[in-house]
Amino acid sequence: MDYQGVDYQGRVARLREQLAEVGPDQPVRLRKKTSNLFRPRAKAEGTLDAELFNGVLSIDVEGRTADVGGMTTYEDLVAATLQHGLMPLVVPQLKTITLGGAVTGLGIESSSFHNGCPHESVLEMDILLGDGTLVTAAPGGENADLFYGFPNSYGSLGYALRLRIELQPVKAFVHLRHLRFDALSDCVEAMRQVATTGEYQGEAVDFLDGTWFTPTESYLSLGTFSDTAQGVSDYTDQQIYYRSIQQKQQDWLTIADYIWRWDTDWFWCSRAFGAQNPRLRRLWPKRYRRSDFYWRLIALNRRLRFAERLDKRRGLPASEEIVQDIEVPIDRVDEFVSFLNERTGIEPVWLCPLKQRDPDAVWDLYKFDPSVLYVNIGFWSSAYLPEGEQDGYHNRAIEEMVAKLGGRKSLYSTSFYPEDEFWSIYSGSAYRMLKRRYDSDNRLLDLYEKTVARR
Repeated sequence: MDYQGVDYQGRVARLREQLAEVGPDQPVRLRKKTSNLFRPRAKAEGTLDAELFNGVLSIDVEGRTADVGGMTTYEDLVAATLQHGLMPLVVPQLKTITLGGAVTGLGIESSSFHNGCPHESVLEMDILLGDGTLVTAAPGGENADLFYGFPNSYGSLGYALRLRIELQPVKAFVHLRHLRFDALSDCVEAMRQVATTGEYQGEAVDFLDGTWFTPTESYLSLGTFSDTAQGVSDYTDQQIYYRSIQQKQQDWLTIADYIWRWDTDWFWCSRAFGAQNPRLRRLWPKRYRRSDFYWRLIALNRRLRFAERLDKRRGLPASEEIVQDIEVPIDRVDEFVSFLNERTGIEPVWLCPLKQRDPDAVWDLYKFDPSVLYVNIGFWSSAYLPEGEQDGYHNRAIEEMVAKLGGRKSLYSTSFYPEDEFWSIYSGSAYRMLKRRYDSDNRLLDLYEKTVARR
């Protein structure tokens, strides 16, 4: 099978050969240039070359679908589809997130109140199992259980090598309206109304997210496709997108710049590296103002422990990294943000509503109540530890609060769940059935080993 000159079956054969060379007692893992995982992992010798499946294989413009290699970054995917006036239904915020990673590890963005998560616009997948078998999983057919069990499996059931996804038409620009609220409860209620009706003051809303800055300052950002613009802003240079939310009631961005509006400053996390200092920003090369470069700085700091040593020299207490995305029902947002603020003082916080696209679908490892509007709350920072406390003190309290509020957390970052609690939250019985059928020899680490035990 060839896709635009790509020998797909030949690449599958090469990956199978690599898998066969991995010893039966070695953990299998993909080798990628970039990663958006914030949980540490043990080194593994049995790595497979993910770059073999990096690229858009074909685009059906009339049918609004694309066949895409599982290791293709959204940066490359969006660049290819926008040439045809199309985009994926949900594009996670950071350029180097891969399509396969967003589907097996979940993803979200400001179109999620309409379109759910990236896995909900997948039509079929070719999945490489741990024994080297390649299976096609789709809503119907003999591997439908794998199709519905693959999201949130984090590569523990297999690797998606090819995905066929739906696309949607776009316009040249996105018109933004930023609405300020003095009380988060009012912001959340407005979010509910917009998500339910799909409009605000008679104008359709195609994108919806929010930003909480303080207990008396939060915003909804409403995005609408537009053929025209009254001036176009650029947040890839000296201006900073999240600050514009506080400064402008209206704004216009090209569709590409809207999609990647968060990547230039990694939401607001670039401030930790000084990239938001006006003097330093002018000297900071534009090609290094992007999320994957900041990730490399984080990885360097983890190895050298520079920030930890500096805090110690300053007489500051030890701190704990808190990098999480959690989802709670919209009725519990105010309660969770109040808890997080009192506990950690982290600000700003991202708010992104989502609802399951197909109310009849059951995604076994990350079930949503299709009648409920959820809100993803993203917070990425650190907090000081009380004397005598160790890593996990804050994160474990967050996990307990999320469970109390009827929510869950994404597993891309560090987790501290006891094993029995983990499986009660993440569908242990359903997972074990899938594991027995698709990885009976346990060639791949299981979900708890990968996301909590950090093997």
